[in-house]
Amino acid sequence: MSLTTLKVYTYSGCDTCRRAVKWLRANGLAFDERPIRDFPPSSAELRMMLAAQGGEMRRLFNTSGKDYREQKIGEKLPAMSVSAAFGTLAGNGNMVKRPFLIGPGVALVGFDEKAWSVALLNP
Repeated sequence: MSLTTLKVYTYSGCDTCRRAVKWLRANGLAFDERPIRDFPPSSAELRMMLAAQGGEMRRLFNTSGKDYREQKIGEKLPAMSVSAAFGTLAGNGNMVKRPFLIGPGVALVGFDEKAWSVALLNP
């Protein structure tokens, strides 16, 4: 992967992820797609995303996911340290909000076509 390539973490059963990948291809953007359940984002990538999300840890979590609900992460998150939250995310790709796109100067979570257009087509 070159330094200018975007990395997008996706789940094959996620319609939003499929739309995001289709959008990236339609706009001719080079990217490296990673299966988020098999290869969750690294702690360094999570740190970059957290900064891009204004420090809002909750925005990195798949809050509608079964694992999130079953483990009651919503109740635990306010008291969770950054390292514990990153450990949870890096250890279970199901917990990470997707699609999760990271690259030089860009970090986006979830697919919002307008936001992605602004960040990726008009840098």
